Amino acid sequence: MRWAAVADAGGFGILAGGYLSAGTLAQRISKTRQLTSARFGVNLFAPGKPTPVEQIAPYLDELAATGAEVGEPRYDDDDWSAKLDQLAADPVAVVSFTFGCPSPAEIERLHGVGSEVWVTVTSTIEAQVAVTARADVLITQGAEAGGHRATFLSRPGDDLTDPIGLIALMQLLRGTVFPVPLVASGGITTGAGLAAALAAGAAAAQLGSVFMRCPEAGTSAVVRDALTRGRPTALTRAFTGRWARGIRNRFLDEHTATAPAAYPEIHYATSPLRKAARESGDSEAVNLWAGQAYQLAKERPAAEVVQRLVKGCRASLDAAAKRI
Repeated sequence: MRWAAVADAGGFGILAGGYLSAGTLAQRISKTRQLTSARFGVNLFAPGKPTPVEQIAPYLDELAATGAEVGEPRYDDDDWSAKLDQLAADPVAVVSFTFGCPSPAEIERLHGVGSEVWVTVTSTIEAQVAVTARADVLITQGAEAGGHRATFLSRPGDDLTDPIGLIALMQLLRGTVFPVPLVASGGITTGAGLAAALAAGAAAAQLGSVFMRCPEAGTSAVVRDALTRGRPTALTRAFTGRWARGIRNRFLDEHTATAPAAYPEIHYATSPLRKAARESGDSEAVNLWAGQAYQLAKERPAAEVVQRLVKGCRASLDAAAKRI
């Protein structure tokens, strides 16, 4: 997605920095600045820990037995330190984080160059960690959200396949009186959904699936087609080794039960077969990340999507006020 189009329409675009080298990220930041004079942010993936190969091998054998090309299940930290260095040298307005919370020292470094730090959380315990580390904003990710779950802390017995919904999470965080703004994320594709998030206490909302059919989006042809078919979504680790919500297909149904928790190793292992599926137009063997309300996304320019969201939100809030 050229988030410059969203920024120019009055939204706040966040450039995806995951899976990019620090050099490529620098190039994309420069390109975005050429496209818009508006403020924007960058999202980074916080690195986890490597997974022992013996925990991954059975799943790799399962995939190989289907005749699919399996890649090397390697671990890396997604160029973490180099990206932080890049963003410290060439700051953006906001740096947001998924899969973890930076250290207080890393957050202070970004604060020192004028960047706000936003941390994605899925529970009250994650929110407490982020606030203690001095995050400026909490992105509250509900169960409805498409793509990877941002969960980075869990307790024994937690069921990661049954995450907290957005409105429930917003109420829990507001009830605990966390002293930072909340950005609502998950399943918001209409003005009414945006209004609900604001009414629940959000200062803003983060949307993804609603923009996936925009002409400015970099959505592949196979995913664009899948977005029109109306299939349900489900959580899976089959494609990347980390829970993520996507449109159900054959690969998801056949491999979710056996896929291990091994990110990014499984991401790299399935990369060749996913690439082959995209190139051949096979929607049954590619990850189709989308939120629970993706069916409401329309093929419209990004600016029009933003305008409709704002108009619908105002109308919904006005209508709700009259019902009280």
